Amino acid sequence: MNAIVARATLRGLRVAPRKARLVADLLRGKQVEEALNILLFTEKKSAKPLEKLLRSAVANADQQGDVDIDNLYVGVVHVDSGPTMKRFRPRAMGRAAPILKRTSHITIGLEERN
Repeated sequence: MNAIVARATLRGLRVAPRKARLVADLLRGKQVEEALNILLFTEKKSAKPLEKLLRSAVANADQQGDVDIDNLYVGVVHVDSGPTMKRFRPRAMGRAAPILKRTSHITIGLEERN
Protein backbone atom coordinates (compact mmCIF):
# COMPACT_ATOMS: atom_id res chain seq x y z
CA MET A 1 0.00 0.00 0.00
CA ASN A 2 1.34 3.39 -1.01
CA ALA A 3 1.28 6.51 1.11
CA ILE A 4 -1.51 9.03 0.65
CA VAL A 5 -0.25 11.82 -1.62
CA ALA A 6 -3.18 14.22 -1.29
CA ARG A 7 -6.54 14.30 0.38
CA ALA A 8 -9.68 16.40 0.51
CA THR A 9 -12.48 16.51 3.06
CA LEU A 10 -16.15 17.41 2.73
CA ARG A 11 -18.04 17.98 5.96
CA GLY A 12 -21.75 18.28 6.61
CA LEU A 13 -23.06 16.97 3.29
CA ARG A 14 -26.86 16.70 3.57
CA VAL A 15 -26.98 13.07 2.39
CA ALA A 16 -27.30 10.08 4.69
CA PRO A 17 -23.97 8.23 5.09
CA ARG A 18 -25.54 4.94 4.05
CA LYS A 19 -26.55 6.45 0.70
CA ALA A 20 -23.23 8.24 0.20
CA ARG A 21 -21.32 4.99 0.79
CA LEU A 22 -23.08 3.42 -2.20
CA VAL A 23 -21.37 5.93 -4.49
CA ALA A 24 -18.09 6.02 -2.55
CA ASP A 25 -17.69 2.25 -2.89
CA LEU A 26 -17.68 2.63 -6.68
CA LEU A 27 -14.53 4.79 -6.52
CA ARG A 28 -12.22 2.88 -4.22
CA GLY A 29 -9.10 1.65 -6.06
CA LYS A 30 -9.93 3.31 -9.39
CA GLN A 31 -7.71 5.64 -11.44
CA VAL A 32 -8.74 9.29 -11.04
CA GLU A 33 -9.89 9.62 -14.67
CA GLU A 34 -12.02 6.47 -14.42
CA ALA A 35 -13.48 7.58 -11.08
CA LEU A 36 -14.49 10.96 -12.55
CA ASN A 37 -16.25 9.18 -15.44
CA ILE A 38 -18.09 6.93 -13.01
CA LEU A 39 -19.27 9.93 -10.99
CA LEU A 40 -20.32 11.79 -14.13
CA PHE A 41 -22.78 9.03 -15.08
CA THR A 42 -23.98 8.03 -11.60
CA GLU A 43 -27.51 9.26 -10.94
CA LYS A 44 -27.30 9.69 -7.18
CA LYS A 45 -27.51 12.88 -5.15
CA SER A 46 -24.07 12.36 -3.62
CA ALA A 47 -22.32 11.88 -6.99
CA LYS A 48 -22.00 15.60 -7.76
CA PRO A 49 -20.44 16.61 -4.40
CA LEU A 50 -18.11 13.58 -4.59
CA GLU A 51 -16.99 14.68 -8.05
CA LYS A 52 -16.14 18.14 -6.75
CA LEU A 53 -14.33 16.58 -3.80
CA LEU A 54 -12.28 14.32 -6.08
CA ARG A 55 -11.33 17.26 -8.27
CA SER A 56 -10.30 19.15 -5.13
CA ALA A 57 -8.07 16.26 -4.05
CA VAL A 58 -6.44 16.23 -7.51
CA ALA A 59 -5.86 19.98 -7.26
CA ASN A 60 -4.29 19.48 -3.83
CA ALA A 61 -1.94 16.88 -5.32
CA ASP A 62 -1.11 19.22 -8.20
CA GLN A 63 -0.11 21.96 -5.73
CA GLN A 64 2.58 19.73 -4.27
CA GLY A 65 4.45 19.81 -7.58
CA ASP A 66 6.36 16.52 -7.41
CA VAL A 67 3.31 14.32 -8.10
CA ASP A 68 2.43 12.88 -11.52
CA ILE A 69 -1.34 13.38 -11.76
CA ASP A 70 -1.73 10.68 -14.43
CA ASN A 71 -0.56 8.01 -11.94
CA LEU A 72 -3.02 8.95 -9.17
CA TYR A 73 -5.74 6.61 -8.01
CA VAL A 74 -8.35 6.74 -5.26
CA GLY A 75 -6.71 5.03 -2.31
CA VAL A 76 -9.14 5.63 0.53
CA VAL A 77 -12.69 6.94 0.73
CA HIS A 78 -14.20 7.37 4.19
CA VAL A 79 -17.85 8.25 4.67
CA ASP A 80 -18.59 9.02 8.31
CA SER A 81 -21.78 10.30 9.86
CA GLY A 82 -22.02 13.97 10.70
CA PRO A 83 -24.45 15.71 13.02
CA THR A 84 -28.07 14.61 12.76
CA MET A 85 -30.81 17.24 12.56
CA LYS A 86 -33.86 16.17 14.55
CA ARG A 87 -37.30 17.19 13.35
CA PHE A 88 -40.80 16.06 14.34
CA ARG A 89 -43.85 15.27 12.23
CA PRO A 90 -47.33 15.50 13.73
CA ARG A 91 -49.22 12.21 13.87
CA ALA A 92 -52.69 11.11 14.85
CA MET A 93 -54.17 11.78 18.31
CA GLY A 94 -51.65 14.49 19.24
CA ARG A 95 -48.58 12.34 18.90
CA ALA A 96 -45.33 13.28 17.18
CA ALA A 97 -42.98 11.07 15.17
CA PRO A 98 -39.26 11.89 14.96
CA ILE A 99 -37.54 12.52 11.64
CA LEU A 100 -33.75 12.22 11.56
CA LYS A 101 -32.07 14.25 8.82
CA ARG A 102 -28.62 12.73 8.62
CA THR A 103 -25.43 14.34 7.32
CA SER A 104 -22.11 12.93 6.12
CA HIS A 105 -18.42 13.72 6.40
CA ILE A 106 -16.48 12.40 3.39
CA THR A 107 -12.70 12.11 3.00
CA ILE A 108 -10.91 11.11 -0.21
CA GLY A 109 -7.23 10.16 -0.17
CA LEU A 110 -5.26 9.83 -3.40
CA GLU A 111 -2.25 7.56 -3.81
CA GLU A 112 0.33 7.35 -6.59
CA ARG A 113 1.04 4.20 -8.60
CA ASN A 114 4.68 3.43 -9.32
